[in-house]
Amino acid sequence: MINSEYLDVFLDESQEHIQSINDHLLKLEQAPEDLSIVGEVFRSAHTLKGMAATMGFEDLAHLTHNMENVLDLIRNQKLKVTSQVMDVVFAAVDDLEAMVEDIAAGGEGKRDVSEVVGKLEKIEKGESIEETSTVVQETAATIESPERLIEVYDEFERTVLEQSFEQGYSAFQIEVTLDEQAMLKAARVFMVFEVLEQVGEVIKSTPSADQLEEEKFDETFLVTVVSKVNAEEVKQRILNISEIVNVVVQPLTGQDLISKEDATKMPIEEIVEQKPKVVKAPKVEQAPAVKQKDPQQTSVQKKSSSDSHKTIRVNIERLDVLMNLFEELVIDRGRLEQIASELQNNELNETVERMSRISGDLQEIILNMRMMPVEQVFNRFPRMVRSLSKDLKKQVNLEIIGADTELDRTIIDEIGDPLVHLLRNSIDHGIETPEVRRTQGKPEEGTVKLKAFHSGNNVFIEIEDDGAGIDRHKILQKALNNGVVTEEEAEKMTDQQVFGLLFASGFSTAEKITDVSGRGVGLDVVRNTFESLGGIVTVNSILGRGSVFSIQLPLTLSIIDVMLVEVQDEKYAIPLSSIVETAIVNKQDVYSAHNQKVIDFRGKVVPLVFLKDIFEVPGDPQKEDFYSLVIINKGDKVAGLVVDSLIGQHDIVLKSLGNYLTNVFAISGATILGNGQVALIVDTNALIK
Repeated sequence: MINSEYLDVFLDESQEHIQSINDHLLKLEQAPEDLSIVGEVFRSAHTLKGMAATMGFEDLAHLTHNMENVLDLIRNQKLKVTSQVMDVVFAAVDDLEAMVEDIAAGGEGKRDVSEVVGKLEKIEKGESIEETSTVVQETAATIESPERLIEVYDEFERTVLEQSFEQGYSAFQIEVTLDEQAMLKAARVFMVFEVLEQVGEVIKSTPSADQLEEEKFDETFLVTVVSKVNAEEVKQRILNISEIVNVVVQPLTGQDLISKEDATKMPIEEIVEQKPKVVKAPKVEQAPAVKQKDPQQTSVQKKSSSDSHKTIRVNIERLDVLMNLFEELVIDRGRLEQIASELQNNELNETVERMSRISGDLQEIILNMRMMPVEQVFNRFPRMVRSLSKDLKKQVNLEIIGADTELDRTIIDEIGDPLVHLLRNSIDHGIETPEVRRTQGKPEEGTVKLKAFHSGNNVFIEIEDDGAGIDRHKILQKALNNGVVTEEEAEKMTDQQVFGLLFASGFSTAEKITDVSGRGVGLDVVRNTFESLGGIVTVNSILGRGSVFSIQLPLTLSIIDVMLVEVQDEKYAIPLSSIVETAIVNKQDVYSAHNQKVIDFRGKVVPLVFLKDIFEVPGDPQKEDFYSLVIINKGDKVAGLVVDSLIGQHDIVLKSLGNYLTNVFAISGATILGNGQVALIVDTNALIK
């Protein structure tokens, strides 16, 4: 079964269920009295167990079953939610996650889980065995007491039963109990119904057939059957099915038939007296009519059910192929637009304009298909923060804001690890211990906010904490000791520039090395990763009050808006997301400062960067009296790119330079223009120091 065609679906759904379990366990820890949360965890765990058993991953199924037993005790209020219990359950979830990852990597999902299973079993045995056995005996006595079982029937069901009595049929109310170790409960239910259909007709089941099929019951369910076979034979036929541990068959008479109306008139004490505790009494509104008997109603049900499943899973590789094909279409669109402008044919121009509009709509749809909410990355952090705060003996509350903000899948895949490092950095270096926070008049629990939001064509992700903040003098002293900056440079540095030193290679202010951080590596890699995605990282901090790490990212890396510029006969593309504005300045307004040409632009000194010199473009310099500039920024730093001419704004497809041209300075890729010429895409971050 491991190589089954359903493996991909199993992996996708398993990861979703594990994430759901993690999320709800964290909620349960905050609200231990809310049993509805336990129900959600139990359902996800139960579904995961069933899927694992079906696929043949026995270790995964058995560990989930042990975890279910503990959750069942909590759900039945026999076990309190404590930090120690949650630690064990979380450890079990970690093992489940590791097994699923092993299966995804081609393994068989094997793992030594004896330690966590032992702990789960100890939790199960926290209640005395004698007490449990007494409950079982009471339960058995209650079930065997036929006069105490009761079921509520609607008008249609009562009519069918009464007519059956008149025609010489017997009616039985059957309680079936499955083995608690049963892996495929729905399959056992199906087999029970199949046996009953051979000897008679099923009139009613509690829970309903749909709920039984979806395994939304514990181990026990009730079925009402009419048959001409005696009760003992019905019982033996059901017991012949494997994993059935108990069957109680109770004959029904006309006096046993209770309608919904009668049930509403009966005193609640009378119903409770007749109903055993082990069998869940169906509430009046939960006793559904037999809808299968009404074909019109059945069709309505099927229609509404199909309406609720309007999404499909698509392999991401197919979307990548679709994106590549569309990128070629964008290149050909640009070529067609240029040919149409040269030929000046009205019909051709109209057709090309229409094709441009349609391809523009198609572009938006395809890009949206590739967009994914950052929740896919964020949802793993609450669990990580919980573990980390326990390890560091700190109290940390993680607030996630804007998890539904969408980003291109390519970017989503890359930002997880850098964000993990920034969060760990905030908790380790930023948030103080409860004792220190108390002395400073702060709440003992520190707060870390993880926020995502759209702004223009960018997505911003911010990690904000209310911790100790960053000590400017400490950073400068460390930078001076390491020779990163000179005394003269240090005196002129702004706060932003000082905080930016944290991202220097090998720079760390940690006083001791821990397993969390402080090894002098990490933040430089974080910055490089974000900048390779076209992003910018900035830091703001107030000593004693906290810090904010802000990351600016482009929405997508596939098709981007650029300003095309020309240097001699070569064309370059500058991403619009990096451009502040364009300008033309007179050469007389250019000054020299520290061997660098600069201009006074809107009251700010802006250094000039000559693309001709950077890329060593051959040819004589132009003799005009002015410079064409593209003003670019990186955080609060600004520079002016000097070009020969500005061509205009275009949508272009970002293509890699390939394996032979890696690490080319200040070039992030290339694109093919409408005339077939290749234009290099400028990495503006590399040009601003």
